[in-house]
Amino acid sequence: MLLKTFGWSFAITALGLALAGVLWGWQGLAIVGILSILEISVSFDNAVINAGILRKMNAFWQKIFLTIGILIAVFGMRLVFPVVIVAVTAKLGPIEAVNLAINDKAQYQELVTSAHPAIAAFGGIFLLMIFLDFIFEERDYKWLSWIEKPMAKIGKLDTLSIIIALVVLLVSAMTVATSVAHGGGDKSATVLLSGVAGLITYLVVGGISGYFEAKLEEDEDEDGDGDEDGEEARETAVAPAKNGNGAVVGLAGKAAFFMFLYLEVIDASFSFDGVIGAFAITNDIFMMALGLGIGAMYIRSLTVFLVHKGTLDDYVYLEHGAHYAIGALAVILLITIKYEIHEVITGLVGVVLIALSFASSVIRNRREGKPGDSSGAKSEVPSGV
Repeated sequence: MLLKTFGWSFAITALGLALAGVLWGWQGLAIVGILSILEISVSFDNAVINAGILRKMNAFWQKIFLTIGILIAVFGMRLVFPVVIVAVTAKLGPIEAVNLAINDKAQYQELVTSAHPAIAAFGGIFLLMIFLDFIFEERDYKWLSWIEKPMAKIGKLDTLSIIIALVVLLVSAMTVATSVAHGGGDKSATVLLSGVAGLITYLVVGGISGYFEAKLEEDEDEDGDGDEDGEEARETAVAPAKNGNGAVVGLAGKAAFFMFLYLEVIDASFSFDGVIGAFAITNDIFMMALGLGIGAMYIRSLTVFLVHKGTLDDYVYLEHGAHYAIGALAVILLITIKYEIHEVITGLVGVVLIALSFASSVIRNRREGKPGDSSGAKSEVPSGV
């Protein structure tokens, strides 16, 4: 199971480290290895969030996420995205931006770093909305009940998460954005605009995905009505999609498509701090892409492992820990508009929260006599990454 799930990651690691050694020697090999560890530690909670969404998608779209999705994550976010940021902020053409990244690494790093306030505001507000919508939703399982119970009660006001996100954005623009650490000067307008863009992106992509997902569930429930056997009802509901019923396939496809977009935006938001933080180690875009890309492969493989093993069903507080980590990362991103926070701290916060939620899940299972590898239904997912 381990080799089947992480086989591609092991292979890419070996190939990537060998390539780094050939191109840049022992120093380059060490830098690529450090970048890989940085990406894994910073994005560990991303795997838990991805698994929670990926298990809702059918096998076809899971495969898309694990193939096209990894190309977007590695080449799009770790290589192309920083170059695009430079091109937009410096008003350069794509070719000029690439030449700058290759031939004038110091200037390239300065331009990417100066764009950090906009990136942090977009990613921070997007991730904050994910956390707020989670904490305000009524759930069967509560990890920190002293927080989650009152939050679920006041969360019945539908627009509360939006109001809080806008207030946080406004406070950030009036405080940390007035004198930023990256690029200097007052970036209040930039932070406000980018934060609103992050909020709109979340509402549009998440809203459309949720709409189609809910509609698909309603159609499946209608198809299953009147069937005494629940399992047969589920099979009946799924059967039209397998047999080529156009309406059901199209609806499922739309729901999965927007969930895929949602996943990619989440991954992008998680990768912002990793890309910016990587400049503390190297300003070579190819080293950066290779190191962060290897780390991203392990996050994808870990996502597959969590889905395939049904880990989120066995350890019910893991998603809570991951969402608290998301909330912490959102706050950290907004703070870094003005203040420097080391990537080790960012990574440790997420790892510690997930570790605590895992430990709480283990204690709960033992208390209720449920083994860690419970016999609940496991989600099948392609393990080609």
